[in-house]
Amino acid sequence: MALPINIEDLLRKKRVESNRIEFKEGWNPTSIYHSICAFANDIDNLGGGYVIVGVEENDGVAVRPVKGVPEEYLDKIQREMLQYNQLMEPVYAPRVSVEEVDGKYVIVIWVTAGHNRPYTAPADVNAKLKKPVFYIRYGTSSIEAKGEFLDQLRDLANRVPFDDRGNESISIDDISPILLKDYLTKIDSRLAKANFATDMETILDQMQLYDGPKEKMLIKNVAAMMFSEHPEKFFPTTRVDIVIFPEGRENDPENFMEIPPIKGPVPMMIRNSLEYLRTNIIKERITKPSDDEHSVKVFNYPFQALEEAVVNALYH
Repeated sequence: MALPINIEDLLRKKRVESNRIEFKEGWNPTSIYHSICAFANDIDNLGGGYVIVGVEENDGVAVRPVKGVPEEYLDKIQREMLQYNQLMEPVYAPRVSVEEVDGKYVIVIWVTAGHNRPYTAPADVNAKLKKPVFYIRYGTSSIEAKGEFLDQLRDLANRVPFDDRGNESISIDDISPILLKDYLTKIDSRLAKANFATDMETILDQMQLYDGPKEKMLIKNVAAMMFSEHPEKFFPTTRVDIVIFPEGRENDPENFMEIPPIKGPVPMMIRNSLEYLRTNIIKERITKPSDDEHSVKVFNYPFQALEEAVVNALYH
């Protein structure tokens, strides 16, 4: 199963936070299922995580070349996982992808936040009497949830983020294959090589953009937010409003002008908003000190600060 991100980016912890990636030198099912359970519980709503088997680490950095998993064990491990998945309560099945790295094979276990959380996993998956335990991520470790953490985890059962909910109003025809392919190409995902004319359902499924049981799969809100040419069709307030106070809001609050709303999918709104700010709002002043041959350039707003504010507002 193709990953939504390039394996090299995972190994370098690029584009994915380090606390969402865990390297395992070998196949240790008890420890690995503690991490699977913790990522599935996703107590901080970070989007789950990845467990990469066959990679040794040194101070959180992947050791290259990777150690790898012997080819003759690949099928055996995946068969065992089918059994261990049944030991989680409720049952949970992570996505598994075998990747070739440095001439060897590694197993990438992609764990998304589960819709039926909270989950438990056995303290020891091989014990005769299996004690169910709640696990969460704490920093870069998977730990047992106790006390306040356990209360917080149980509360997640009643909270599913809006962007992760299925929407009956969204059809596959509302998702633009051009926008989707452009996004996958930019993040260097292998899914970008798929046939978008015939495999859209498979692509959306592998990107975890479907919700609900297989007999009634719904496209998630985030899919329309990111990959629909007209997301305002489903979310009327999806737009960016820029209001300019020429004399300052405090000095003259009645003197202002509004530009036409910026609409479209989230990446487009970010791009167009930043372009407007760069062109129309950011001003440069150049001064020439009397005691220095170099000119001094000063901007009214640092572009990097505006960029971070816009990106954070629209993505988070």
